[in-house]
Amino acid sequence: MDADATRVVIVDDHLMFAESLARLLGDEGDIVVVGIASTGAQARALINEEPPDVALVDYHLPDVDGVSLARDVLGARPDLGVIILTGNDDDQLMLTAIQAGCSGFLTKDKAATQVADAVRAVASGEALISAPVLARLLARVDRSPPPAGSDLTTRERDLLEQMTRGLTNRAIAEEMHLSVNTVRNYTQSILSKLGAHSKLEAVSLAVRYGLINYPKD
Repeated sequence: MDADATRVVIVDDHLMFAESLARLLGDEGDIVVVGIASTGAQARALINEEPPDVALVDYHLPDVDGVSLARDVLGARPDLGVIILTGNDDDQLMLTAIQAGCSGFLTKDKAATQVADAVRAVASGEALISAPVLARLLARVDRSPPPAGSDLTTRERDLLEQMTRGLTNRAIAEEMHLSVNTVRNYTQSILSKLGAHSKLEAVSLAVRYGLINYPKD
């Protein structure tokens, strides 16, 4: 096994679908599937035993919904990237997933063709969502006062506003005339200050607290 390969866990109770994704990912030289789980309980055990970089998690599981599972495992492994697999683009489901710390979504009809690229994006810290969908979801975020002592810098708020446009780290770096590594460092600082697990959750929290503006269209 390549020590630098991205480690992936697949959590889905449809075994044929999960094995199909595993085969597709197994054909990639830079990705390795370390296990498949069909329930939330199996997933927790597998993630503890074979810590992955990315988890592909079906929303509909026999013993728990995928977002609740994501919230649970991210509490113990905050660096894990979680991609929710769903049968449709349900706004409330996606917003709940963002607020739980998930890194993005794949609809099951697109998973077979996009799964490898999705895993790579999330493993590198990117958000897996289109700009129009992100703007639509941010408009639904409930507003609340910011926590006392919010200490985001002006540059960090500027970077968060770029995130609301669905830009990659490289695109943000070009827009703000920074290096990609500097953008990544700022992003980690933002996640730490907001107590977020992903770029999407950080953006959601910043909008909730009224810390940034965001595209309305």
